[in-house]
Amino acid sequence: MPRILHVSQPVDGGVARVVTELAAAQAAAGMDVHVACPAEGPLPRALGAAGRGVRGHPWAASRSPGPGLRTEVAELHRVIDAVRPTLVHAHSAKAGLAARLALRGRVPTVFQPHAWSFEAVGGSTALLARFWERRAARWTDRVVCVSEAEWITGRRAGIPGSYVVVPNGVDVDRFSPGAARQARDRLLPTAFARAPLVVCVGRLCRQKGQDVLLRAWTSVAARVPGARLVLVGDGPDAGRLRAGAEASVTFAGAARETADWYRAADVVVLPSRWEGMALAPLEAMACGRPVVVTDVNGARESLPSAGRAHGLVPPEDPAALARALVALLRDAELRDALGRRGRRHVLDHHDARRTADAIDVVYRELLGAAPTKYRECTTT
Repeated sequence: MPRILHVSQPVDGGVARVVTELAAAQAAAGMDVHVACPAEGPLPRALGAAGRGVRGHPWAASRSPGPGLRTEVAELHRVIDAVRPTLVHAHSAKAGLAARLALRGRVPTVFQPHAWSFEAVGGSTALLARFWERRAARWTDRVVCVSEAEWITGRRAGIPGSYVVVPNGVDVDRFSPGAARQARDRLLPTAFARAPLVVCVGRLCRQKGQDVLLRAWTSVAARVPGARLVLVGDGPDAGRLRAGAEASVTFAGAARETADWYRAADVVVLPSRWEGMALAPLEAMACGRPVVVTDVNGARESLPSAGRAHGLVPPEDPAALARALVALLRDAELRDALGRRGRRHVLDHHDARRTADAIDVVYRELLGAAPTKYRECTTT
């Protein structure tokens, strides 16, 4: 039985959800699964939930590289020595940095960027990040990309190695269609029961582009009487975004369960500046809701090709974003059609069990172990 150690920092957002679902699926399939991550945040809380069968190991680490890196690497080295894994799977740039420095090729190592770090920065910092990824390739047995665009970006940046594309998946039983009215009754004031409602789920930060959405919202609110926008999430930009928001915008804060927010929405939007492959659009489509995303790497691939004309807008373009939202808010029949199409797309291509099977193939190739068969999706 393989002993897998996942290493993750961050402990929130989409990365945390991917690690949680993957680790739980692997544990349910009989693997000996461990996760090293900081002790505070949604990820360790989720892993501590009853019945998951995943053993957590506190690892004190900041989100970004800094002067404490040497100590963080040494502490992770101690965790690795205690767990004695047969394979290490590092998630996102910081965990990938620390894990590969601690391991230096001692055991098979999988690195999953969840969007390359050099896409989030510029200048000398981006050059340094590219240099590190090229050097770290010698300690990386497999790079797992969540989209074709992420794979292309890595190759164009000159990062060598063995790549595989495994698209993100979501729990299609947990994220499933439901009655919008009941969801709104649970989450929102009665006055919102019939309001045209747009929901954005994501960390409040520059990457997710909520500032662009708020600029677009002025036009949407003027053209769709009574329309409401709800931002679900928290993050470093929360204060600045709140300060410039209109009265028709609600900040709901972080939510452990987001399925009802998707069900309550008429349209779900995520105007990202960059992505690996965001979970929010996939979760929304699994709930049968139409989505609008920006035409950036990792986001366009989340949409079914037949729905991109209605759901894809240029990045950093509030006017185009407003037009797309207004068009969908005014056309209930189109929303329903896109929602059905999106649900089918997720069932066919982004079921989390498919993702777990694909990752199992990667592990099997590296370890020579027999494949694990995950439960097939029976949802229709």
